[in-house]
Amino acid sequence: MTNTTVAERPFGAVRRRQRAVLRRDIAPGIHLLQHASTNAYLIEQGGSITLVDALFPSSHRHLERALSALGRSPADVRALVLTHAHFDHLGMAAGLRDAGVPIWLHPADAPIAAHPYSYRPARPRLLYPLRFPAALPILTAMVSVGALSVQGIREHSALEHGATLDVPGAPRVLATPGHTDGHVALHLPDRDAVIVGDALVTLDPYTAKTGPRVVAAAATNDPELALASLTVLAGTGAGAVLPGHGEPWLEGIGSAVDAARAAGVD
Repeated sequence: MTNTTVAERPFGAVRRRQRAVLRRDIAPGIHLLQHASTNAYLIEQGGSITLVDALFPSSHRHLERALSALGRSPADVRALVLTHAHFDHLGMAAGLRDAGVPIWLHPADAPIAAHPYSYRPARPRLLYPLRFPAALPILTAMVSVGALSVQGIREHSALEHGATLDVPGAPRVLATPGHTDGHVALHLPDRDAVIVGDALVTLDPYTAKTGPRVVAAAATNDPELALASLTVLAGTGAGAVLPGHGEPWLEGIGSAVDAARAAGVD
């Protein structure tokens, strides 16, 4: 596994968190593009790419650099698959749509995709920076890369639980509601990996806590359902767990789920 920095030289705490880094082959043929403490994944097959999640509006130049580092171009991106429609995963979607990239999303998240700031979490967000001040640099970095200027989308194809997508990598869709109503994970059994989005993270942006966990109720619609959906993830038996925030967990989905259940939901 090799890392490539695809952003400007960092300066200061916020600048460090703005840094975009490409990590190649975090699982076979799956590359991680990390920007402002948020992850997208590039699934490579036969010279074509499936992009999983779309980061922030200003992430586009980093995506182009990452593709170039892989010997690919924007024309090689055949699909954008969204694990869910929160603003920090939707950022580049409108631009990719305009470039002709097909977008896949679970229908239950269509209202959020159309209006990225309209979702209602289980608990009010405003008090979390006071309770968890260590999260402030994370949230500030997200704002600085366009988190408050994400354009909604209405054009997308429907993801269905259990379906194997006809896109590069052929991931299998697993419904994992709770974080949002239409949250999904993507299982790639031939690569022993599961892309879990925000169904399970190793960095909670709202608390700055690390280790496998469910995202805080400040951004999760139904914490009890989110915890229940961990059973679906455990059923994959995957060795590589690829979250929407934080470092990949390479010790197996079983241990990640056990840790997340023990951590509970803030």
